[in-house]
Amino acid sequence: MVKRFLRTISRLGLLVLLTASSALADTLSVEPDRTQLYQGEVLTLTVKGSMKIDINLNNLFNFDLSQLPSPDIEKVEPDFEILARNQRYSVQTVNNDMVGEITWTYQLAPTRTGTLTIPALTFKDTSSSPVTVEVTDGTPPNQPAAARDSFIELAADKAEVYVQEQLVLTIQLFFSGNLIRGELSEPEHPDAIIEPLGKQREYARYRDGIRYRVVERRYAIFPQQPGELTLPPIRFEGQARDASGQLRFLRDRQELFDVRVKPVPDSYPANQTWLPASQLNLTDEGLPPSGELQAGTNLNRKLTLEAVGLPSEALPALPQAVPDAIRSYPEQPLRNTETTTDGLRSTLQQVAALVPVQSGEAVLPAIRIPWWNTQTDELEYAELPTRRYAIAGGSAVVAAPLSESGPTPDSLPEATVTTPSGAAGVSPWFISSLVLAGLWLATAGLWWYSRKRQAPAHHESHPEDASERQAFAKLKAAIDGLSAQTTGLMVTWARLRFPGQGFVTVEDVIDFSGDPGLAKAVGRFQERLFSNHSPSHGDLVTKELTRCLEDLRNRQAVPTDTAGLPPLYPAGLSH
Repeated sequence: MVKRFLRTISRLGLLVLLTASSALADTLSVEPDRTQLYQGEVLTLTVKGSMKIDINLNNLFNFDLSQLPSPDIEKVEPDFEILARNQRYSVQTVNNDMVGEITWTYQLAPTRTGTLTIPALTFKDTSSSPVTVEVTDGTPPNQPAAARDSFIELAADKAEVYVQEQLVLTIQLFFSGNLIRGELSEPEHPDAIIEPLGKQREYARYRDGIRYRVVERRYAIFPQQPGELTLPPIRFEGQARDASGQLRFLRDRQELFDVRVKPVPDSYPANQTWLPASQLNLTDEGLPPSGELQAGTNLNRKLTLEAVGLPSEALPALPQAVPDAIRSYPEQPLRNTETTTDGLRSTLQQVAALVPVQSGEAVLPAIRIPWWNTQTDELEYAELPTRRYAIAGGSAVVAAPLSESGPTPDSLPEATVTTPSGAAGVSPWFISSLVLAGLWLATAGLWWYSRKRQAPAHHESHPEDASERQAFAKLKAAIDGLSAQTTGLMVTWARLRFPGQGFVTVEDVIDFSGDPGLAKAVGRFQERLFSNHSPSHGDLVTKELTRCLEDLRNRQAVPTDTAGLPPLYPAGLSH
């Protein structure tokens, strides 16, 4: 009985608002909490509507909450974004008349700077007066920390860079309270390659005696065109609860200063790969600096090019010219890029098996790689000196290695050394060479036959999954446009085409394919992003990569017992 009475009273209160007499004067007022603010701030707009009401019990049990009146707040768009809204009701007696009042509270975020107008809002038969608001670009000067619920700070390690030189951008988001939701944008630019430098960091820091939580992100930016680099503003929007439990809206934006991007200096050697770096070192291992070499011995030379401030794709292939007296069997180059909080560090390693085959003097030419020292702003060279050797032991007959990817010291056949002999007839060294050649041909034949049997059948039909088709089309478009997002899209597509493989990086896709051609095509494509080649070279590179991916796509998906889970998204704010 009591519950029924309470429900009746509740309905009566709402009905009071619904049955207000339209013939009586209604009022509507609009009150912003301020008329001047900065673009990153949030405006609180309070709208109050009041009306004289009559009680009518005829429709007491037939009211509808959706019939409650509200002002046409959508008029404030697109100058303002409506972040949140709420309303409350009250009924009071004024001069023996019952007056109902509804209060709406809106959180508005300005979408542009300048003089903005909140237009006249309509409520029942009355309208409010327009309100003018001044929105200023930037952030409040000398604002007390206690008044700043959240703010963004941006920092770059350089005020100007050369084209394709690394620029490290640091984004710090300061906020107070318990963050419930937050979205922090990432830097982007059509003429720059942008790489995140690891996962975001989270820590606490004091400003003006106020403790803030800080989210820090770092990015390596490589401008691809000279001129002024202007990044769009970094934006943050979120919600947090303060110590009293009240929900607060957080919003801020910050823009980095324009960065001057200088062209390649005129003093840089023509037709050489442009390498702007803070450090660049060239070393080699495996060869004696000079002296005597024995014909037929197996040597392993490893060239290593290390750079600070460049990705490995930007490093040029190292020359590996050898004299006729030495045979060279190079392996596939190995590239590696390491991300640190200070930027990128990269390594290019080229290994080659060298076999002296002819007696006499042999000269390995010097290697000289030009690069631009961004710390001293000067041209420098990474060099290896000329190596001179005396080869002893006559001539050697060496069988070619069987491995497609190049030999290793253990896989190279022992060379047969022949010395001058005055004996007549067939030389035993000649016979052994024939035996080695025969064994090599037999092994090569067996290897070719096994490869042919193991080769996967070519499937004419493409996958029918719509998501996979869309992902592959997006990947091809990125390749054709020489987009820096290509490798990420490649991983996304591979997860759809071959579910359960757990791809995380583009190297995982290459390893799964087992196709050396795909590895070469990806490497050349990434080199093209950092090169100064003509567009015709780019067309050849994109066509080759597309062809390799189409071959991989036609491969039958390998079934797995358990579906692999995608990598966990980094903890913290969303992008």
